Amino acid sequence: MMNDFNNPYFAFPGITPEEMHLLRQATADLNENQLRHFQMMYSSKRKNPSDLLIFTLLGFFGLAGVQRFMVGQIGMGILYFFTGGLCVIGTIVDLVNYKDLANTYNKDMMYESYQMAKMGAN
Repeated sequence: MMNDFNNPYFAFPGITPEEMHLLRQATADLNENQLRHFQMMYSSKRKNPSDLLIFTLLGFFGLAGVQRFMVGQIGMGILYFFTGGLCVIGTIVDLVNYKDLANTYNKDMMYESYQMAKMGAN
């Protein structure tokens, strides 16, 4: 088991205990090379919940939907942009749920990075 002081996931900004637990579970069966490959891919794809919060706040200043573009929800981003964040209501909902948006996106990226690490690095 990985020592907490040597755990590279602590370097991720805004990491939650739940995300840390999921990362440990997801990478338990990876060898050292695969783990390094996973960490490199996941760290480049992962979104910090605080960044998502900042971009959600931009919705109140005319740039509604940026947070949806960040998490790969292009259709929703366009809808938010042209409707003023669904008349600001969608922006408020995203403001409350920004951590869930980030966690859902990060889980998807964790799974994708895991699959790529298993196939690519031996």
